[in-house]
Amino acid sequence: MFRVDAGLSGKYCDGMNRRSFVQLGVAGMASLGLGDILRAKSASAANGTPNKETSAILLWLDGGPSHLDLYDLKPQAPVEVRGIWNPIRTNVPGIEISELFPLQAQIADKFSIVRSLHHDTGDHFAGGHRMLTTKDMNVSGVLTAGRFPGIGSIIARERGARKPGMPPYVAVPYGMSIGLRPGYFGGNFLGVEYDPFETGGDPNASNFKVENLKLASGLTVNRLEDRRSLLQHFDRIRRDADQTGVFTAMDRFDQDAFSFVTGENARRAFDIGLESPKIRDQYGRNSWGQSTLLARRLVEAGSTFATVHFGGWDHHWDLKTGMERYLPMVDMAVTALFNDLEQRGLLDSTLVILCGEFSRTPRMNDGGNGGPPLSMGQPGRDHWGNSMFCLLGGGGVKGGQIVGSTDAKGERPATRPVRPTHIHSTIYQCLGIDTSLQVIDHNGRPNPILDDQQGIPELL
Repeated sequence: MFRVDAGLSGKYCDGMNRRSFVQLGVAGMASLGLGDILRAKSASAANGTPNKETSAILLWLDGGPSHLDLYDLKPQAPVEVRGIWNPIRTNVPGIEISELFPLQAQIADKFSIVRSLHHDTGDHFAGGHRMLTTKDMNVSGVLTAGRFPGIGSIIARERGARKPGMPPYVAVPYGMSIGLRPGYFGGNFLGVEYDPFETGGDPNASNFKVENLKLASGLTVNRLEDRRSLLQHFDRIRRDADQTGVFTAMDRFDQDAFSFVTGENARRAFDIGLESPKIRDQYGRNSWGQSTLLARRLVEAGSTFATVHFGGWDHHWDLKTGMERYLPMVDMAVTALFNDLEQRGLLDSTLVILCGEFSRTPRMNDGGNGGPPLSMGQPGRDHWGNSMFCLLGGGGVKGGQIVGSTDAKGERPATRPVRPTHIHSTIYQCLGIDTSLQVIDHNGRPNPILDDQQGIPELL
């Protein structure tokens, strides 16, 4: 991987003093990545898969949100099941959601809800791996390491960035699942070059900056006279190489990488301060809202897949306090995102996904966590993977739809059961990625990205 010396830095975690480096392979911009992308696009075209210019934003509710308190309320169920809040009508007849979502209720025609999603595990790590990769592969709280590339990594490999000078795959402020970073968002055996580019920091902070871009600014002033000096270095490499065509692809790819760390396109996209105060207020002046706004800026500028981390959903107790704090922030961010995308003419080309690794038990607990009732706090819900939700909208997905249903107590699917592989297939179809694609692991074995290629046709 080519590196550019960008000045002095402090100590790394190994304790050694060394120079700071800008790695031109960040976020998928590495070594032979462009050649891989070009070949993948060519193969997809040959297979009849359309080369779409669609992007996606995944809002990841890390920790597992309760379907019964968000999008699948059961007002007729026993009190210990139906919980604390009532459903409210939306602008789509027959669709009801939590009363803590009054803003989303006004735009339910823009998104659809899968209510019959399940993977049947209550293990955080197993659930996260299944939701982000579709694979089981024996991942659990005992064996937590990722075994398969995350969906964003596969999309980055197959599609690359939609515009030069932008990372194809970004995470705001980081890609993290159940404390693992990038965890199941990472490239795994595809390589670290397909990990997400992480912004870091808090986009809601007044002094928010993306450190890698700040470092890149010093690079152009202190270490390089102009872009030609870097390209001349590539020319020298190419003269010593064979004529296979690999370095022609590398030239284009590395120029995009250099454009990313030095160019104005990325710098402006990451500068959330350029947004109007009115728009920022609509998303919510909190970390989740501003992170969602930044994700919109990045896909608008040319990134293909962005994920936003909404953490803290493991409500084994004090569910009431947690939901009353979190759901209004989700409501503002989701509503603002759909409205903003529509007003900018981007909704048809930007898929929005909202989900977590699993749901919570239909029956509320006593707040004791094995001890006396309420000894840990007010009642909550425990882990549950037998019935979950996923919200999808934009990017070619029909709005105002409900897919599937759960039984009277919300314990398991009653109609149209859906698994993570079907969600991923739908996403891939929206982005024009061949659902029969296989990726090669470290042992040279081909692995299908989907065990079941069927998507959710009623949404497309």
